[in-house]
Amino acid sequence: MNLPALADLFASRGLRLLPGSHAVPVELLVQLPDATIAHFTARGTTLRLRTYAPDALTTITIPAECGCGDHHPQTGPTRTVLSRYATPLAERTIHGAHTYNWHHHEAGLLPLPAATQHFLALLATLPTRDLIPA
Repeated sequence: MNLPALADLFASRGLRLLPGSHAVPVELLVQLPDATIAHFTARGTTLRLRTYAPDALTTITIPAECGCGDHHPQTGPTRTVLSRYATPLAERTIHGAHTYNWHHHEAGLLPLPAATQHFLALLATLPTRDLIPA
């Protein structure tokens, strides 16, 4: 499975995979049907899902390599990220050390299909009221 296939799978469930998602190590930015943003990461021995208000996303501009303007434009491409000021509405974690006896960085080694199953399982644990900003 790759990110375009995952985007299709999510679309069939009413979810939208957003730019800024990565397959290795898995990091997903997903817009939920109520416009809430879900951020899933698989790092170390922890799988973490946090939800944010729809306005938590921002774009940053990546500076050009040399920045001189002779060889490259002064500004590079833009990237969609969570604002550094965004605060989670809800958070769910799976501690792999406790649940799966992971010891080092097994979460970061998960292939996209396995991580997606964990994402969907964590997403299912969020009550609807946690997904709607107050």
